Amino acid sequence: QVQLVESGGGLVQVGGSLRLSCAASGRTFRNYAMGWFRQAPGKEREFVATISWSGGSTHYSDSVKGRFTISRDNAKNTVSLEMNSLKPEDTAVYYCAAKYSYYYLEVEREYDYWGQGTQVTVSS
Repeated sequence: QVQLVESGGGLVQVGGSLRLSCAASGRTFRNYAMGWFRQAPGKEREFVATISWSGGSTHYSDSVKGRFTISRDNAKNTVSLEMNSLKPEDTAVYYCAAKYSYYYLEVEREYDYWGQGTQVTVSS
């Protein structure tokens, strides 16, 4: 079992920045690929970013590429999502997810463990 707890969400103005964190516990964190997903009201959950077990490979959705950065600290069992130049369409609940895998994954159903989510609201 892997437990994931997100933090860092909140209310921010358009063009602002937020840094989300996800703390993992329960298993050897470095063996897990990690991902961030989000779900806006009335919409399905969608992929945002993912990072390989080593942190050496990352992948982003087109909608956040160049604005968001995913990173991980295997010594601290954390994965982060730095979000810059935020837009109203970034408003959503953001979820952290984990999968026992060396490689990054962008497919939601591949992930085995999920956090409870943290709300990000971008106001115009």
